[in-house]
Amino acid sequence: MDSEDSCSFGYDAFRQTCPSHTVLEMLASKWVYLVVCALCKGRRRNGELARKLEGITPKMLTQTLRVLERDGLVRREVYPVIPPRVEYELTELGQNLAGLLTQIRSWAEQHAPDIKDARARAIAANEGDWAA
Repeated sequence: MDSEDSCSFGYDAFRQTCPSHTVLEMLASKWVYLVVCALCKGRRRNGELARKLEGITPKMLTQTLRVLERDGLVRREVYPVIPPRVEYELTELGQNLAGLLTQIRSWAEQHAPDIKDARARAIAANEGDWAA
């Protein structure tokens, strides 16, 4: 391990075989990110999440919630009523992650115009060689 980049947890994400790679892959999903942010204010039902997350398909929402539940970030509670009621909330681990993601979301919203302008300049300078 490179002592400059290693951390005290014993993992090194720069190493190909590091288990933290699977965590980073999960976090790289925009839907994981947005579902965690949507749940940071408290419990929500599936329909509430679907309305909040414009563009997510029912299948993707279900898959994302299952991944987050599997990884211990979301708790799913089923109420024995008819029709069935299911609510989702962040676990303590999920709340910890939500704090970080909220900061990133704020940065993205604040700097979206800067990034958009930089992309437009790059496309103009390279005559469309850059992907939009």
